[in-house]
Amino acid sequence: MSQHKSNWELIKNGMFGENTIFRMAISLCPSIAVTNSLENGVSLGIAVLFVQTMVNLTISLMRNFIHPKIRIPIFMLVIAGYVTVIDLLMATYARAIYKDIGLYIQIIVAFASIFARAEVFASKNKIWPSICDGFGMGLGFLLAMIVISFFREFLGKGELFGYSLISGNPLLIMILPAGGFLAVGLLMGFFNWIDIKFYGGKGASGV
Repeated sequence: MSQHKSNWELIKNGMFGENTIFRMAISLCPSIAVTNSLENGVSLGIAVLFVQTMVNLTISLMRNFIHPKIRIPIFMLVIAGYVTVIDLLMATYARAIYKDIGLYIQIIVAFASIFARAEVFASKNKIWPSICDGFGMGLGFLLAMIVISFFREFLGKGELFGYSLISGNPLLIMILPAGGFLAVGLLMGFFNWIDIKFYGGKGASGV
């Protein structure tokens, strides 16, 4: 798989071609729950980026030693280990943010996108391509969190990172769950329109 793509293509594929939110429509729960604040969205995105990259690295290192019959519990154990690391780090050094998104940090262990990349890519490829694949997928999730959070906080509160930018009455619906579904749906449609319009439905990575 990796021999047909450069490392940069793997990163672009994770960001655009197989973007977790806008292209694959998985892990949508946090994209609704935490994106009413840009700070929260960025924080969760960074956490997922760390876990995704480190899981791919670790599984690639272990790929020749994992028996196929026990690969699923091994993958889950590795994912849970890195989720525990980022959970403890945030609980210690970012307590204010952790109070808001701590639950969603913990459920990263159940993200289908992280397990899927460990199964279909990292367990079959060498270390550096696996790191690039994981980094790209994590970066794609972070990008989605930033875009969704930006529009929801800006339109729903007239703020970014807690700083007031516009006066008047904001669209309060945008910071409610219904606004989250609306924002995700519109942005998903917009990115898919760009894909079809300019890339013929193959994604910005061309794959």
